[in-house]
Amino acid sequence: MWDNADALKMSANLLFAVAAVFILYGGFQYGIRLPIFPLREIQVTGEVAHLTREQVENVVTREIRGNFFTADLAQARAAFEKLPWVRRVHVRRQWPDRLQFLVEEHKPFARWGSTALVSSHGEVFEAAVNTTLPLLKGPEGTAQEVVSRYFLFQHALEPLGRHISQLTLSPRHAWALKLDDGMFLELGRDDVESRLAGFVGAYQQTVANLPGRASYVDLRYTNGFAVRGPDMKLTGKST
Repeated sequence: MWDNADALKMSANLLFAVAAVFILYGGFQYGIRLPIFPLREIQVTGEVAHLTREQVENVVTREIRGNFFTADLAQARAAFEKLPWVRRVHVRRQWPDRLQFLVEEHKPFARWGSTALVSSHGEVFEAAVNTTLPLLKGPEGTAQEVVSRYFLFQHALEPLGRHISQLTLSPRHAWALKLDDGMFLELGRDDVESRLAGFVGAYQQTVANLPGRASYVDLRYTNGFAVRGPDMKLTGKST
């Protein structure tokens, strides 16, 4: 090879090309870290009814470092997604000096347990709300299942014009719900949809004709249900 002029020339050209690439890369890395590319604007868009200016400023101050090119977008996004009400954030650079954060907030569907909220997606989050919402309860990790059952049970109750105010899934996977008129329904663990449908179908011929108000209905029977109230106790058969 050393006595081959063409091969030596080709090797030299290749080495020069590689060296040029490294020089350009190093120059670029040095250049983007210079203070000539500062971030001048943070823009937050989307439905941000609960995100405050103070929260945004705290995240910007604590988490965003570097200039337009070097700011860690993943770190900034993760910091925003830790804030109350924030469900998801998309972040991008906008030349020459702006970061844009598109924020999607949680939409509260119900209360979850004693302190949290849950969305219609079954996502539990910590936030405060003053509106009246149904109360859902269940073991950890069951929020999606409880929300899904809520919709099924509520649909089944539509002929009665009643709404669920509380739905509970016990650690033994038994279901119970409370209606907006105060009536408590014990569904149990098995065939809960068919049990509830039987109760709704028999309601007008049974519970609606009782002399007193029914406060508790036990649906954990094969062919009927038990009804209790402040002044009565009897068993009605479903149809």
